[in-house]
Amino acid sequence: MPIDFAATKALFHLPEGVVYLDGNSLGPMVRTAPARVDRVVQAEWGEMLIRGWNKAGWMAQPAALGNRVGRLIGAAAGTVVLGDTLSIKVYQALASALEMNPKRRVILSDTGNFPSDLYMAEGLCRTLGGQYRLKTVSPEAVMAAIDDSVAVVMLTEVDYRTGRRHDMADITRRAHEMGALTVWDLAHSAGAIPVDLARAGADFAVGCTYKYLNSGPGGPAFIYVAPAHAEVARPALSGWLGHAAPFAFDLSYRPGPGIERMRVGTPPVLQMAALEAAMEVWDGVSMAEVHAQSLRLQDQLIKGVETRAPMLTLATPRSHLMRGSQVSFRHPEGYAIMQALIAEGVIGDFRAPDILRFGFTPLYIDEDDVARAVSVLARIMDYGTWDKPEFKARAAVT
Repeated sequence: MPIDFAATKALFHLPEGVVYLDGNSLGPMVRTAPARVDRVVQAEWGEMLIRGWNKAGWMAQPAALGNRVGRLIGAAAGTVVLGDTLSIKVYQALASALEMNPKRRVILSDTGNFPSDLYMAEGLCRTLGGQYRLKTVSPEAVMAAIDDSVAVVMLTEVDYRTGRRHDMADITRRAHEMGALTVWDLAHSAGAIPVDLARAGADFAVGCTYKYLNSGPGGPAFIYVAPAHAEVARPALSGWLGHAAPFAFDLSYRPGPGIERMRVGTPPVLQMAALEAAMEVWDGVSMAEVHAQSLRLQDQLIKGVETRAPMLTLATPRSHLMRGSQVSFRHPEGYAIMQALIAEGVIGDFRAPDILRFGFTPLYIDEDDVARAVSVLARIMDYGTWDKPEFKARAAVT
């Protein structure tokens, strides 16, 4: 049965008068999240106290929710687990992959990768005593740069600035042909586009849940390990909860079975409650249908902006095959323009040096929202209302 997008929109709390095109940065709250979190606070934490770890199933939540996320990214049951932050999961996956490919010393990434991923790679290279190096090339040059010196190809599938999409299957195939492993960051993929990690042959994947999966600010990250590596990969961050028997309190680390070894710290119980509520929205939802609708809405925005605000330059690929679930435009005054938009209730965001970003989640965005966004943006550009000091003052978060 086709998705009733009007019905899914009603499942989200969206402030009156706001067009929210920033779910690629922070997803909105599902209406059931407050009650779900309150139940955990009052009935579980409040009444069960520490008994909640067993009685309320808190300890099992990272794996249970991992399976629910796994359905959206083409991962078999038991191959995804939640916890910690995305940067920690990047570090874990990359360190494990390097250890599995010990004769090579190059980490290949691209200049469109999210900086935190690159910082993690740089830090890991320093920790390993300078034996390793991070090599970055343009997104378009990745395939040609995969040679027999590369240990790991570490990429974000969808470029956080432009929305350009890598071909995961082709790049993974090339990496394997050259003896390299892959680490895929799905921060802008999970819940946004169809992903099939198993079919693509990905070795490791990581991602966050607070963007398209709507777990709320600071929501837990996830990590995927291919079944072929599950009992081989060793976590560099050998956390207590990744131990084979945490409550045996051994003085030496023994990795847990399979994906369980990739757990590190105590699960964020309250945040997982919000994610649990959010994941119910995805039950029975086809990612192919979601992305198809997203592309239709993106095309509507692109056509409208290029017709009514041609001074903005499209930064996102026109090809549907190369596009994630966002549209970006360039303008030298992009920051001020975005602040003017936000002031009028159209919320996107800005990425340096000149990118205006608009995220598309059809579960709560429709054609009327896009039409209003185009109309407001055109008026701001026509009248130059962005050109005010208050719109040019940079806030801490852009």
